[in-house]
Amino acid sequence: MNTVQLRRGSLDDLTAINDIITRAIGTWTVAERVKRLSLPLYHYQAVDLDHLDIVLAMDGLQPLAVAAWEPAEPKQLPPGRTGLLLHGLYVAPDAARGGLGTTLLQACLDAARKGGLDGVLVKATRDAAGFFERSGCERLPVLRDDRDYELRYWLPVSASGAA
Repeated sequence: MNTVQLRRGSLDDLTAINDIITRAIGTWTVAERVKRLSLPLYHYQAVDLDHLDIVLAMDGLQPLAVAAWEPAEPKQLPPGRTGLLLHGLYVAPDAARGGLGTTLLQACLDAARKGGLDGVLVKATRDAAGFFERSGCERLPVLRDDRDYELRYWLPVSASGAA
């Protein structure tokens, strides 16, 4: 792998972005039917570019991973905190375990810091929970079953070296 560069995703990148997402979801340890039915919900569309910061990890002209984030709703955050919600982080299976997830998580954390925010909120899948725990994210308790996602994590900007 050459030196990986990060760049903002564009409308022209949506096919490649959604291909990475499809391949990454293909590795999840859930039933194939669940993957098939939920996949369209994970794909990004043109309108998402208006609301999300989407960043690609590129090896030359080849996109290898993608992350997207947006401002988090205050009720989802730890009390008194401000932050970004990591909307998605996907690494192509053939590029997994090469540090791209860490690089993109750090980019999200840097964006939170630059925005004067306190940290990053993550809603992880079971398959990804270990990655976020190893990255220094702290698991948040479920305070309200009707509102709180089960695997929520918080990464404060003060933990910037942890990601």
